[in-house]
Amino acid sequence: MKVLKFDGVVVGSGSTGLSCALTLAEGGAKVCVLEKMKAFGGVSNFAEGMFAAESVLQKREYIRYTRDEAFKNIMEYSHWKANARLVRAFVDETGPIIEWLMALGVEFEGVSTNTPGGFPVWHILKGPERQRGSSMIRVLASRARERGVQFFLSMPARRLLMEEGRVTGVEAGEEEETLFSARVVVIATGGYANNAEWIKRYAGFNLGVDLVPVGNVGKMGDGIRMAFEAGADEEGLGVLQLLRSGPPVGENTLDMIGPLEVASYQPCLHVNQDGERYCDESITGNFPFDGNAISKQRGRVVYTVFDDSHMERWMREGVEIGTGKIIPPGSKVDIRKAIEDALGRKAPGVFSASSIEELAGLVGIEKERLKETVKEYNAFCLKGHDDLFAKDRHYLVPLLGPRFYALRCRLIFLGTLGGIKVNHRMEVLDKMGRRIPGLYAGGMDAGGLFGDSYDVFTCGGTLAFGLASGRIAGRAALEYLSKVDS
Repeated sequence: MKVLKFDGVVVGSGSTGLSCALTLAEGGAKVCVLEKMKAFGGVSNFAEGMFAAESVLQKREYIRYTRDEAFKNIMEYSHWKANARLVRAFVDETGPIIEWLMALGVEFEGVSTNTPGGFPVWHILKGPERQRGSSMIRVLASRARERGVQFFLSMPARRLLMEEGRVTGVEAGEEEETLFSARVVVIATGGYANNAEWIKRYAGFNLGVDLVPVGNVGKMGDGIRMAFEAGADEEGLGVLQLLRSGPPVGENTLDMIGPLEVASYQPCLHVNQDGERYCDESITGNFPFDGNAISKQRGRVVYTVFDDSHMERWMREGVEIGTGKIIPPGSKVDIRKAIEDALGRKAPGVFSASSIEELAGLVGIEKERLKETVKEYNAFCLKGHDDLFAKDRHYLVPLLGPRFYALRCRLIFLGTLGGIKVNHRMEVLDKMGRRIPGLYAGGMDAGGLFGDSYDVFTCGGTLAFGLASGRIAGRAALEYLSKVDS
């Protein structure tokens, strides 16, 4: 058995793990990072931007969205279910992190929002399309190596080493067991999005059946499990970053986003498998709310219904609700070509018909039910008021033909949002609320930042929390190490 000695061991190499390892190394600690996969970054590679309040970039644009406002908005959004001290620590950390990242060489494109009516808090990373996050990850990994951080790829952590109630290291490896001795361990494994048993137990979904994980690979909750085995308490289990996806749905974020995705937004009609409206369709702009609404429908499957006039509008005027920077609002998208291509290759979940009755038959909805729903919806559109769900009249566009289209939409999620109970210093707490000496957790492994839903108004909140929690944990761990050494 091989034994390696470090001051700190960081388990996971995403935004949380890398920011924490670099913070520890900046403070003079001897650090290693254990990563079960063959590459760095995890889901952070897919990020487009991060949340921040009172950053240097916002100040340059005269954006006066304060930390106090951010704190209050986050707490109110969560109905004060979130850990208030943790939220405050997170918000206060975000502005300085932007400057820290910029000093390291991470570049930003600007500040915007990612949802209608959102706050200008989304700091968009600069980089090739669909690779913005990976550009940041490469910088963090490079700077960490320059500081002497050692990386062990394809090195899955198995269990925490404990002695008299405090952490003493990590046992890791598959074929050859290696003991990483350390006085500090930071758990940053990215949650449990691929653990079907846990998703069923804590969230009530059947993974791969009525809920599809996107962009996550190998996320089995390893770090959370190890913390629980060491006596940690739990918080936020079952909270997921839910949203809708139109066809095609892939296991990779890059497969998911395209013209058919934005066609499932607005303006159009949304119905469930019974052919009934179930929400104000404009909530697609607030994707967690949209995901929550879909999660209550039978089979977690719904349909977007539109006609030729909608497609002409998207091509002529551009889409009004986009998908981040990949297809931003205002993009003129050729939905017709995407539909024709999908029908030509017999893609599942894409339907076209010359009448609502024919469309209902293709989709599998009772014809008269869908016909009545469309009739009622068209009446609301023509009079400019949605008597049922009070949808914004701007998005009330009737379905008149001559051809009608439907897209099957499924419930997907971008990650889990809780697990280990921590305090505002990212110190792991046991079931009595006491710190487990030397043990820290952050990012998607840590609970307390969210209530029951992801807060879309803090655009880029998961990436920001990954980085902020890593920095906070790193500083707290350095303080702990200094006390142990003294």
